[in-house]
Amino acid sequence: MNAKEINSYTYALHADITNSPLFEGIWPIPNGVTLNSYIVQGEKIALIDLYRDWENAPQKMEKQLESINLKVNDIDFLILNHLEPDHTEFLREFHKQNPKAQIIATAKGIALAENFCKAGKANYQAVKTGDTLDLGKGIILSFVEIPNVHWPETMVTYDTKSGVLFSCDAFGSYGKTEDRIFDDEFTQQEHDFFERESLRYYANIVASFSSFVKSAIQKLENITINVVAPSHGLVWRKNPKTIIQRFQKYAGYNTGGKLENKICVVYGSMYGNTKLGVDAVVEGIQQKAKELQAEGKEAPAVCVLEIPSTDISIVLAEAYEAAGIVMAMPTYEYKMFPPAAYMLDLFRRKHFKGKKALRIGSWGWIGGAKKEYDEAVLPLAWDEIEQYEWQGFPSETDITILKERGAMLADAVSKLT
Repeated sequence: MNAKEINSYTYALHADITNSPLFEGIWPIPNGVTLNSYIVQGEKIALIDLYRDWENAPQKMEKQLESINLKVNDIDFLILNHLEPDHTEFLREFHKQNPKAQIIATAKGIALAENFCKAGKANYQAVKTGDTLDLGKGIILSFVEIPNVHWPETMVTYDTKSGVLFSCDAFGSYGKTEDRIFDDEFTQQEHDFFERESLRYYANIVASFSSFVKSAIQKLENITINVVAPSHGLVWRKNPKTIIQRFQKYAGYNTGGKLENKICVVYGSMYGNTKLGVDAVVEGIQQKAKELQAEGKEAPAVCVLEIPSTDISIVLAEAYEAAGIVMAMPTYEYKMFPPAAYMLDLFRRKHFKGKKALRIGSWGWIGGAKKEYDEAVLPLAWDEIEQYEWQGFPSETDITILKERGAMLADAVSKLT
């Protein structure tokens, strides 16, 4: 593949990562992920964001450089918006091949280059918001710090001439793109896929930092953005506002913004007793949904996910956007079923606040899950429907009550959204 032209002096270098099972060592990427770097050519040449030695990405990038008659040692400036290893692992080798290149990052970024990346002494230049880099031929790059999106050293680079925003991890997505990279090269069905993958990407990686995402978007409101060029996912040249608005919506999900009219049911069941209770709750939700629709109201959608068989990255994405959540788990050794406890720990880490919630569960010889659950969700400040527990196989009375609880949750969610 050749370098992809964004404009007459800007090119994207692109590699698909398709064989790695996990992103950041935890999140599955069954449909791959892209690594994108960018060349901006004036009288001087800048490479924006780097890559790691991941499925031969450096070799792929070098071949794309050759397609525009460049080599690594032709680069005058290496701009590092973000110092996470998927963008910097090749930094030591890059410096060996091109020791004269000036490496530009925020002050915190340079500290990471030296101490985290172990790039050693180099020609570093620290920049801050408002600083610029003149490449000649009227091409001026400006820098805007966006700390904690999602590391503290992060910035974006903006081409003041063409309106291209080089955003690194901001406005990114999972999903390989193969020989295409631009948003106007994909079908609506493919865009639907990337929308779900951008939500999963956000819920997995960025959700903890939503307040900083909102602040970053505010900083960018006064500049004209014609292209959004992230380091993962599509390059948005036709509809750049789409991905920015999407991230703004995602950032609102756990910072007081509007949630989706949806109930995510997350359950674990050891011997099927809790699952029977889940079935009753879902039946109650669906019955209430029919009543709401008959009244001309929008009924909440329902998503049912079993743990641990459903990967945590999917659970996070589905639960993150949902206004309502059901946590269903049996008592296990006096506490919550461990996969449920793990999910709640992730919900706390990602600040899944502002939801209508219902917790149900069965117990065997003794209970105990409720106490641990109550302590776990306290920081989330969920608006709870009264919990319900039962011993062993649910009775007819249990089933009736569980249906009622499900209907109560559906009604509460419909009013919330």
